[in-house]
Amino acid sequence: MLAPLRFLWNATRGSRLRPWRSAYILWRIETYSGMHADRITGRDVLRFTWRERWKLLRFLRWTAEMDQKEAREDG
Repeated sequence: MLAPLRFLWNATRGSRLRPWRSAYILWRIETYSGMHADRITGRDVLRFTWRERWKLLRFLRWTAEMDQKEAREDG
């Protein structure tokens, strides 16, 4: 459970109270959706998050799996 939270914490660095201003989040949305990062608003981020929520949750589960795998390898 901590890996997804850690990812979100790191992804919103510098704008944690306003994640829609995070350069990383904007870049990822731009890359995934094709929207231009300089035109993305907070509403666009919320709309994107809601529309892609299942894929985002699957991604966060994947980050947890990778984190666990890394922890096992570091032993």
